[in-house]
Amino acid sequence: MCVDEKDNELEVLDIIHHYVEILDRYFGSVCELDLIFNFHKAYYILDEILIAGELQESSKRSVIRLVGTHDSLVETAKEQATSLSSVIAQVTK
Repeated sequence: MCVDEKDNELEVLDIIHHYVEILDRYFGSVCELDLIFNFHKAYYILDEILIAGELQESSKRSVIRLVGTHDSLVETAKEQATSLSSVIAQVTK
């Protein structure tokens, strides 16, 4: 994180700690491989926590709930895309 000289360093450390706790809850004992293979989810979680470098959401439950809702929407979209592509494949045969 980039920290301005005027920023409170303890607040920044608290935000980092908050982010790591949410990652730990989401991934269940987060490790480097979780971040490497799921970097898009880690960035999505970070986007839910911060806006323009300021804390947006302090509730861990709210962030986990929002990310879970996002995951279910993505899965639904994937299922619909798969079924649509199979319909298109059948029609074009």
